[in-house]
This record gives sequence, structure tokens and C-alpha cells, in this order.
Amino acid sequence: MRVVSLLPSATEIVYALGRDEHLVGVTFECDEPARARQEKAVVVGGRDTRGLSPREIDDYVRGEMAAGRDLYVLHADALARLAPDVIHTQDLCRVCALPSGQVEQALDYLGCRADVVTLDPHTLPDVLETIELIGQRTGAGDAAHTVVAGLRQRLADVAARVANRPSPRVAVVEWVDPPFTAGHWVPDLVTAAGGTPVAAQPGARSTATTWAALRDADPEVVLVAPCGFGVDGAAEQARAVAAEVPGRPVWALDANALIVRPGPRLVDGVEAIAAILHGPAPQATAAVRVA
Repeated sequence: MRVVSLLPSATEIVYALGRDEHLVGVTFECDEPARARQEKAVVVGGRDTRGLSPREIDDYVRGEMAAGRDLYVLHADALARLAPDVIHTQDLCRVCALPSGQVEQALDYLGCRADVVTLDPHTLPDVLETIELIGQRTGAGDAAHTVVAGLRQRLADVAARVANRPSPRVAVVEWVDPPFTAGHWVPDLVTAAGGTPVAAQPGARSTATTWAALRDADPEVVLVAPCGFGVDGAAEQARAVAAEVPGRPVWALDANALIVRPGPRLVDGVEAIAAILHGPAPQATAAVRVA
């Protein structure tokens, strides 16, 4: 079996299931594990936004979408040479990855035959089901059951630890300029960690907001996890957030590792949030308090 992953989260899952020997193609953003881009062919490219401010990135994305241009480039010839049997893609977010429709059009044009698996989880349970689905489609069903069982046990351990404790009101900021509060599975992470999500709807899309609206939601803790940024970039942005919501604890989290990619590491995110809300403090490599 020859597998191509057009999603960083799917790449993580394939490696977690021990099927990486069948993985032949990835995207330029597939950096977990770090060796993925060295070991596999890169079939999707895009603009490197490192060095741009959140506002500059937002302006670029809005401009490209308004002009009808794609944010990602599928290297069709490279994909054809790989002759994949299975392709993992998504339709959840045009900003995050190449939509499945463009992949199917490319395959039709190239005359390729591949099973296009569209992964669109909206909730934490959906993410666990996604792991099972990838296991089924890559011949790793037993491994997927084992991985998911381990993740469920870790979630149960957190639930037992935070049971009967106060449930602080938590806002998660996914983008800072302009401000967005995190949606999809992120409110589930807060709930699983023993908090009460505010300024967001579980399972719904991330929502544009204002700092005044965020203050009106009256969070007791603010988590800043800007999509695409590690903990250092998040910390820099979280300092600006702290000025907008004074008097509240503000934490910066490694968004890619803990929050925004729907894969196994979301449970790491639950554990980190639980540590922020209920102690002991999480490791600085994953999260850091800025206010």
C-alpha cells in the first residue's frame, strides 16, 4: 500500500500507527515527526509565513482567497509518480490544507486511481474516530484500536484527577490580529481538562470576536494558541492579549503540538490545560504563563 498524506495531523497519525513505511508523500507543513519531510516526497507546497506578523498573515490569506487563488500548491506530477493507493485530505478549512475537491480534480486529470479519504473531525470524539478510520484504510486497524484505547485511558485519568474540582471559565484565543476564539474540538479539550469553555461553541468553527466581547465573556483563564505557532511565537502574541484582558491569567501554548492539529497529541493538550487549571504547572516546552 502506498499512502499520501496531505494533512500534518494525518501524517502524525500514520506514524503513530506504525504505518510510515507505507507513507510515500507529505506536505511542506508535515513536521511531526521532524523526519517526515526528509523521509518522504513533498507533494504540497505553500508560502512560508515565518517572519510575518499575525496581521500580515491574515491580510495575505484574505487577499488570496478574495482573488480566488489557492493557498496551497499540489505538485501533480510528483503525486502521479508516487502512484498512491490512499490519499488523506480534508474539507474542514481552506486555510489549513488543500481541499479534497482539488485533489480529486487533479487525480481525474492525471488519470490516477486512489482512495481519497476525507478527514473532517469537528469534536474530540471525532478525532479519535479519525484515528480509527486511518487505521482501517491503511491496514492498521489493530494498532489504531490500541492507540485510541491508550488515549481514552489518559483522558479518563485526567477526568478522575479533576473530578469534583472547580471548573474555571476558559477562553482560548486561536488568532490575535484580528482576534478569533477557538472552535471545533478545542472547547472539548477545555471541558476534558476540567474547565468551562467560554466565547466558543463546541464543534463549530472558530469565531471572529473583539477584545471587548472576550472581556464580556468573563474568562477566569485565557489560553493563547495561535494556529501555526509554537510556544515561543504564542508567548510573544500572548503578551499583547494580556494587555487586552488585564487581571486574568494568560498562558501561551504550543498550538501545533497541543491544540490545532486533530491528532493524538490533542490529549497532550488536555493534560497541559488540566495542569494549567488544576496543577502542577505544565512543562515550559509546551506552555508558559505570560501574565
